[in-house]
Amino acid sequence: MTKRLALGLVAIAAVLFASAAAWWMKREPSIDHTDRALVARGEPLYHRHCASCHGAKLEGQPDWQSRNAQGRLPAPPHDASGHTWHHDDVVLFEVTKYGIAKHAPPGYQSDMPGFGDQMSDDDIIATLAYVKSHWPSSVHEKRAAAGMR
Repeated sequence: MTKRLALGLVAIAAVLFASAAAWWMKREPSIDHTDRALVARGEPLYHRHCASCHGAKLEGQPDWQSRNAQGRLPAPPHDASGHTWHHDDVVLFEVTKYGIAKHAPPGYQSDMPGFGDQMSDDDIIATLAYVKSHWPSSVHEKRAAAGMR
């Protein structure tokens, strides 16, 4: 095999590897609310990073559907009474990691920060598994009927 052919094969392998890695990084997060170990890992993370706004019992802030004096909506509940469960796992993950801007209308103002600099992807997934573990079976059935996990 010539040196030129060998270099070409290495270059092709590198491109294929980079493409596979990019695909793997963009895969949909697997947020399994039935995985007891994952849920248990997420509980203290939720209480450390989320409960101060969304409530220790996922109840959200009072009057969460009405804008406050700053024109922003208070933190919604993450239990079945809120709208969190209406979003698929990708949106839940991205809002938690990056904040709301990517999924909100232009100019939308929110107090929801992104936690990507404070929590790893695995931490975010565990936290969301904890949240999802509190939803009743009827919510999970509705999500499944809509093609969501």
